[in-house]
Amino acid sequence: MTIRLSRRALIGTGTAATVAMAAPVRGAFPSSEPPLLGPMPGVARLNRNENPYGPAPSAVAAMAEWSSKGCYYAETAMARLSSMIAERFGVTRDHVVIGAGSTEVLSAIGVSSKEKGTILCNDLFWDTTVQFAQRQGAMVKRVPLGTDMGIDLDAMAAAVTPDIGLVHICNPNNPTGMLLDGDKLRAFVRKVGPQAVVLVDEAYNELTERPDFSSVADLVKAGENVIVCRTFSKLYGMAGLRIGYALGQPETIKRLSGFMMGLGGNAAGLTAAIASFNDESFKRYSKEKIVEARGILLDAVRKSGLSALPSEANFLYVKVADANAVQKAMAERNIQIRGAYGKWTQWSRVSTGRIEDVQRYAAALPEIVGA
Repeated sequence: MTIRLSRRALIGTGTAATVAMAAPVRGAFPSSEPPLLGPMPGVARLNRNENPYGPAPSAVAAMAEWSSKGCYYAETAMARLSSMIAERFGVTRDHVVIGAGSTEVLSAIGVSSKEKGTILCNDLFWDTTVQFAQRQGAMVKRVPLGTDMGIDLDAMAAAVTPDIGLVHICNPNNPTGMLLDGDKLRAFVRKVGPQAVVLVDEAYNELTERPDFSSVADLVKAGENVIVCRTFSKLYGMAGLRIGYALGQPETIKRLSGFMMGLGGNAAGLTAAIASFNDESFKRYSKEKIVEARGILLDAVRKSGLSALPSEANFLYVKVADANAVQKAMAERNIQIRGAYGKWTQWSRVSTGRIEDVQRYAAALPEIVGA
């Protein structure tokens, strides 16, 4: 792969979004003063798995309506959202815990599990919360991915020994974007659950082609030893509002709730989540935009003579010669993507984003890799 470090501007000409709070690009190059939220003007931010087409107009309206009540703790809103989540999944409120994004929930699960034993996980996934648990004294055992870069459930099951207290899986996986078969994952939970609780991070589930089939949330209702984590950061476009939740058996939820840090919840995030949780029109629009952007990325990858792993998330994992070199070359064009993840130096993750920003990446990629 030839890396060309030209500074030629490659700014896309896509139509700007009409959804509220999708900030317009105001110039080709960054100004000296950073905005409070979002990228610098002229920067295509494709490195954070964000959804710039949210929050929904219904969420924005709810925040505006209730902002003057921000002086109060938000226990009532927390209870309301918990009830809505419980109703959707056919469980009771004591099966639900809400946190400051799924990060807080996942971190609490990791720390609370160390008394039960070692955390078993893959060697490549979004492991920030596992690292947090390690800093609190948790032991971690990692299993290599399969030869296809997918999660090897057979190898995971074989690695479950009596000292394992938690099995952590991300589905679809981040950064690969690859999705496990729903039936195979359900069989895995039923097999492993009697030995250790299975945690499935489903942050990207709503973006998959068949969300209900791909999820194991139905196993919570069935009484299996599983925890399912979800977030409002992706489909709902509320990454900065920090609302996530987990479903699990009541005794599990009660135990991990003791490790949560929040008090009453984030009033703005809760009101936004309540307003948009059942906003089907926005959810369809949001998913359509993400799928459209993912298609543009994939087409650019193929036209550049590259390949990417099959993704059902809002990002692609692209095979390149040098991920850090591609990241640097994109940065020269004010396009932000991820560099290498550890030893996976030939894999480059690019997130979906505003269509016009994705088009900038698509225009730059063939030039950067010398296609």
